[in-house]
Amino acid sequence: MPSLPFSEWDGKVSEIKKKIQSVIPGGAWNPLYDTSHLPPEHSDVVIVGGGVLGLSVAYWLKRLEKQRGAIKVLVVERDHTYSQASTVLSVGGIRQQFSLPENIQLSLFSVEFLRNINEYLAVVDDPPLDLQFNPSGYLFLASEKGAATMENNVKVQSLIKEEHVPPGQQGLPKAMLALCPSMGFDSGAVGLENEGWFDPWSLLQGLRRKVQSMGVLFCQGEVTRFVSSSDRMETPSGEEVILKKIHEVHVKVDHSQEYQPVECAIVVNTAGAWSGQIAELAGIGKGPPGTLQGTKLPVEPRKRYVYLWHCPQGPGLEAPLLADPSGAYFRRDGLGNNYLGGCSPTAEEEPDPGNLEVDHDFFQDKVWPLLAQRVPAFETLKVKSAWAGYYDYNTFDQNGVVGPHPLVVNMYFATGFSGHGLQQAPAVGRAVAEMVLEGHFQTIDLSPFLFSRFYLGEKAQEHCII
Repeated sequence: MPSLPFSEWDGKVSEIKKKIQSVIPGGAWNPLYDTSHLPPEHSDVVIVGGGVLGLSVAYWLKRLEKQRGAIKVLVVERDHTYSQASTVLSVGGIRQQFSLPENIQLSLFSVEFLRNINEYLAVVDDPPLDLQFNPSGYLFLASEKGAATMENNVKVQSLIKEEHVPPGQQGLPKAMLALCPSMGFDSGAVGLENEGWFDPWSLLQGLRRKVQSMGVLFCQGEVTRFVSSSDRMETPSGEEVILKKIHEVHVKVDHSQEYQPVECAIVVNTAGAWSGQIAELAGIGKGPPGTLQGTKLPVEPRKRYVYLWHCPQGPGLEAPLLADPSGAYFRRDGLGNNYLGGCSPTAEEEPDPGNLEVDHDFFQDKVWPLLAQRVPAFETLKVKSAWAGYYDYNTFDQNGVVGPHPLVVNMYFATGFSGHGLQQAPAVGRAVAEMVLEGHFQTIDLSPFLFSRFYLGEKAQEHCII
């Protein structure tokens, strides 16, 4: 085959490039390495974890910034499918029935956010967001032993002055019994206003769409290291402590053996079940036992199962989400007599969090008998599917950790909610943004949820945990 002159060969190459460009979308021909998947070299705030809590923090940082575009925010999420995120596990419950005033206030704002979702998350030229919010209520049942605790909880709820959201009503009103004649009751409390459930995935996608429109950047990758500087100081009691400030976050992007350094001023740890590991990377807890420097973030992954079953004779359309004192719970799913539910395991029954395999025997042996005891019709239920996911479980007091670390001064937390983080995410994101931008909580005082309580041994004990 005769060779082409150089002039003709140049023409052929040009033709080939044009053909490639015609079938592959993109800009001008550029043979350089594509860096579009890499994080920026600098970001004012790096949020580690792109679930609902992380996205909520990003949203409120941008919404509350003094000048449009003043704050550059990067969200780092290692799994863009969210296959292991707590959001996937959640049945999407929203309630104000808590024992701590702070939790009640968080959920009061969150339900207002959810009810008016398009006032907050609407994006120009995009269709309105539908969270499929279903205000069918929350019914907490109590054993004889737990009746006094529930009565106290209702009193606390009554003290939270919100005229548009009445507290849980104790004693199971006749109307509730009429709605659920097939259920067996002892005593309990029911919230019929602004309590129920919504679609978690829709909220996550709505937040992600909105923050992208606000200029928040995303990177799929894993945080592997923090680079920080240290200063020694002496406390009023004479104890010497080391203050740290993170200057750089190393992000290992997918399909690469290298990391990308990102200079930053603030890091927000919203890594959910893995936030304890992120805290360790920052040196948190790596000090002498019994000291503030040696106090770990007590958040770890706990595996939970959700089961979907069908029961033609099950509770009707007006049935609330029911939570039994045994730890079992369920709610309707759609209109076809399908139900979602599960049960919190005892300490001895805690499953191995090393995988996401579903234990079907757990439903047969533990969950089903409890459900059938409350709802006899469930004796004939048929399980259709099941999945497993992770709680960001706070082993100290099963409550959230919100705000800055006292020693790693520019790392902030929004984690450890042990199952109620999704429903409180709108309010928690606002609280963290307030702390970052103003230096203190403004709308809801979440001081009891600060990290320092772990060192001081001051539990923010919540009695209404499912």
